[in-house]
Amino acid sequence: MTDDSSSTGIPHGLPLERDAGPFDPPSRITRLRSVRPVSPLAFPDGHEGWLVTGYDAVRQVLADTRFSSRQDLGVVHVPYETPGMPVATEPSPQVPGLFITMDPPDHGRLRRRLTGAFTVKRMKQLEQHIVDVVERQLDEMARLAPPVDLVEVFALPVPSLVICELLGVPYADRAGFQADSAKFLVKDQSLDEKMAAFGALTGYLAGLVVDKRAEPGDDLLSDLARQDDLTVEELTGIAFLLLLAGHETTANMLALGTFALLENPGQAAALRAEPDLVPGAVEELMRYLSVADIFYRYATEDVEVGGETIRQGSTVVVSLLAANRDPLRFGEPDALDVRRNARGQLSFGHGVHQCLGQQLGRLEMRAGFAGLLRRFPTLALAVPAGEVPLKSDMNIYGVHALPVTWSE
Repeated sequence: MTDDSSSTGIPHGLPLERDAGPFDPPSRITRLRSVRPVSPLAFPDGHEGWLVTGYDAVRQVLADTRFSSRQDLGVVHVPYETPGMPVATEPSPQVPGLFITMDPPDHGRLRRRLTGAFTVKRMKQLEQHIVDVVERQLDEMARLAPPVDLVEVFALPVPSLVICELLGVPYADRAGFQADSAKFLVKDQSLDEKMAAFGALTGYLAGLVVDKRAEPGDDLLSDLARQDDLTVEELTGIAFLLLLAGHETTANMLALGTFALLENPGQAAALRAEPDLVPGAVEELMRYLSVADIFYRYATEDVEVGGETIRQGSTVVVSLLAANRDPLRFGEPDALDVRRNARGQLSFGHGVHQCLGQQLGRLEMRAGFAGLLRRFPTLALAVPAGEVPLKSDMNIYGVHALPVTWSE
């Protein structure tokens, strides 16, 4: 390493800016992966942890339960300078119901309550309904005079409508929960600001689950509320996780994926000519874009990964974006290729924490991209690509807006 590292060769801080282009990994991480895919990382407070960027090593860390997801273990070291945020914090208490930050057996106890609702069979039963939601939203878009913001009129409404119906969250309340979700995901904010957004969203959801416990309906949160051994606090945490993940990640993929296809017109043309390519293209777009990139683990004992010994107590940072662009796993990884077999891409995670709603997300993206390309064959950016506002300031990557136009 050059200016990225100290004299010991250990990089200081974690570069998160996609400086090579709007879709590409940070160049410093790419260079580091080629030299040392499991690398010591110097945190701003002097603590040394690990940065894992190679595909095989990331997959191993995510699958190994000796790497804990709990935030109440050790000290959370922030590996990049964030204005208003400390470089190290005391352990965060466990949030009831937030099973993504739990280890077995607590993780399994809560996740098992949901697996029946997200099976492949159950999702297939929802497929036509999701297609109908997409088509109705495209009808509304077609009635507008271009240019329009694709985020506002399509990418955000589609997954929001689907997850609201599935959970039993009133879609009419979307302005509030979408705003609070966005505030929660901002990188550069104080802990007080982040917790205010979290409190507003969980306060709303707590009221909702209390109502559903009193008068359950025909929806997933009502099904959970009927289970007396789940507390209101656990139900609220589960609802927070499902609502946030259920609309933010897919919305960002629909918008950023459309941006990527418009910047690669040959790939978009291939999908229009051969709609059967769409399912594989969704996997490729997931790999190529990796909108949820950085995840943290905590070593509960000494573990060897990629020829390096990660000591007990170490903070481990994994980059899914770097792993998904590893040339040892995917040939020509920085090219978007809708004909690629991208099976094994890690954007849904791996191991016990692999995304519970991945089949739902796949169905939404397949219907969304297929419908958009079919209904708007002349779709184009309405501004130069360099003027599209990127979500470099957010913990889930995407675009804040995507101005598009088409020939009527």
